[in-house]
Amino acid sequence: MLAICFALALAALTVFFDDWIARQNNPNSDPDSAALKDGSLQVVLLRNRQGHYVSAGTVNGRPVTFLLDTGATDVAVPAGLAENLGLNYGARTRVNTAAGVVPVFSTTINQLTLGQIELSGVSASITPSMGGKTILLGMSALKQIEFTQRGNTLTLRQFRRSEIRS
Repeated sequence: MLAICFALALAALTVFFDDWIARQNNPNSDPDSAALKDGSLQVVLLRNRQGHYVSAGTVNGRPVTFLLDTGATDVAVPAGLAENLGLNYGARTRVNTAAGVVPVFSTTINQLTLGQIELSGVSASITPSMGGKTILLGMSALKQIEFTQRGNTLTLRQFRRSEIRS
């Protein structure tokens, strides 16, 4: 009986700590979104323990995890995710990254969402040398929205098309 209780307690602790660790890595599994009175959409993200902004979102209707990266020119998708997300391989090029010069394939994301913010026709790169399941959300997406970082929060705001300034 003691062994069964110990096993149940161990299982409960494992489930609790797995969930706790996941929340520490991605505190934005359901990003806080709001439609503001001026018609703009706002998403507020919390910084994770490593100091990064990680969030759940979708690419072409499929759930993904984004790491916001203002230092990345394009959205960078690991090649292992590309087919599952319905992305087509385009022209092969080479780009400079923090890891050096790597080959990538151009692609376009038809629909990308982060909370209520929705972007269409986003330029991206399929990156064979990139492992994992996290997509780097680079400036090809972020340039379409306003973002402000204060303390441990990052506020993203998408204006109505009529308010967008060239």
